[in-house]
Amino acid sequence: MLASSVVLLAGCTTTTSGAAPTAGAATTASTETACAARVETGSLPDWADAGFSGDARAPHVFGAKGHIVAVLFAHPLRPVRTDGSNNKILWVARAATTSPDPTAPATLVITARLDGTDTRVIREVAGGPGPSIIDLPQAGCWRLDLRWSGHTDTMDLVYAP
Repeated sequence: MLASSVVLLAGCTTTTSGAAPTAGAATTASTETACAARVETGSLPDWADAGFSGDARAPHVFGAKGHIVAVLFAHPLRPVRTDGSNNKILWVARAATTSPDPTAPATLVITARLDGTDTRVIREVAGGPGPSIIDLPQAGCWRLDLRWSGHTDTMDLVYAP
């Protein structure tokens, strides 16, 4: 079990930068060979800190394109939480001047695939990006395809054992 935990966490990095991911990070996030989950711990970007006070700091993960950020209120995320807490994620989308498709539903649709397997689950956040509880069925690196209001982005999230 310890060896699998080491392998699981090897692909993750923690940084303190509040900047959006670089083009290299976006390329890494879309590859099929390594978990590209980067949990940032620095300040949230200005476009994502509404409702927070002062120097808003919370663990967060940027979408590969930088269109959305997942603010993690439970870190690490876990398939089973024995401490009574939830896998609360606040999804904050970067404001767009126009929607690519104004007729597209606002609901945030998350298609999650467990890296290295055929396991796939779909989760929805009614009303679009906002507060949610996202439980996934097992530990590992989950590749998320995110769709809302005609926008798309991707990110990897790790659910720890």
